[in-house]
Amino acid sequence: MRNLASRVAVLAALAFCAQVFAADAHFVMISHAPDADPFWNVVKNGMRDASDDFGVSVDYRNPPNGDLADMKHLLEQAAARQYDGVVTSIPDVDVVQAPIKAIVARGIPVITFNSGTSEQSAAVGALLHVGQSEYEAGKGAGELAKAAGVKSFLCVNNNVTNPISFDRCRGFGDAIGADFKTSTLDSGNDPIEVENRVFAALHRKPDTQAVLALGPTSADPSLRAVEKLGLNGHIYFATFDMTPAVDKAISDGRAAFAIDQQPYLQGYIPVALLALMKRDNTHDVERALKELVADPAFQNRLKKYGLVPHFGPHGVATGPSFVTRTNLGVVEKYTGQYR
Repeated sequence: MRNLASRVAVLAALAFCAQVFAADAHFVMISHAPDADPFWNVVKNGMRDASDDFGVSVDYRNPPNGDLADMKHLLEQAAARQYDGVVTSIPDVDVVQAPIKAIVARGIPVITFNSGTSEQSAAVGALLHVGQSEYEAGKGAGELAKAAGVKSFLCVNNNVTNPISFDRCRGFGDAIGADFKTSTLDSGNDPIEVENRVFAALHRKPDTQAVLALGPTSADPSLRAVEKLGLNGHIYFATFDMTPAVDKAISDGRAAFAIDQQPYLQGYIPVALLALMKRDNTHDVERALKELVADPAFQNRLKKYGLVPHFGPHGVATGPSFVTRTNLGVVEKYTGQYR
């Protein structure tokens, strides 16, 4: 009996130490996103929930205007601060690879997320990539449009400083047989400017059959431009990511679908994995993935918000999934917070 009590006491002490060890962990999440992009509010909600679930602290850093030179400086600062782990996007591998490699060289675990590819992630020394293949997402969207008879489109790109963003336009163009270069519009990020540029582009080419917006910053103003031109119901509209305005457009039939990359998971999973590796005192990300899949808090989050990650040999795919009128009700109430 005394031996059993001693063992229980030891296990309790170890559990307490593990919690303290995880709580001492201090991570940073660095993105390329400008402050104006509402998509990242959902990512940050995932980051904060993982921080709460696993008892760690996480700083969020981004260049306010989306300047990649500023992002590079943020990565350099992260290396100097000796965080316990770093989560970063790869908007342009040529710009960010040197500071990411410097972080890895210091023995700090890095997980990449959102922008970038699994191949780029491995090349810079990161342990894993969490996100979606932008080309495949664009191609999947294009295949849906092709089935509806679409042969021409306008790709509204509000993030041209991110080279990976063009893969969305390229995939869509390849699927419908259109040249994505001549179909892509640099819309900027100011809502009025986006609306005016889309209005002008569609006015110049009235035979354009579809509009593909690359995110909330471009989707809502593009919808207004389409409405002002009297093209509701006459032009095929699709967008990446969810907003209340996009939800309503899908519900009303003004938009065919939205491509959901489950940004909440992009914020949650990297932080959770770093926390588990820190707790276990290892950089074994495969072991951490197995522990995460079995974690009750994580499973509760997935069930509550209707989220479905795909764990593969080269990373965690959070998308694409397509939200249409048929499944809109499942995600609508969480749009802007968890979807």
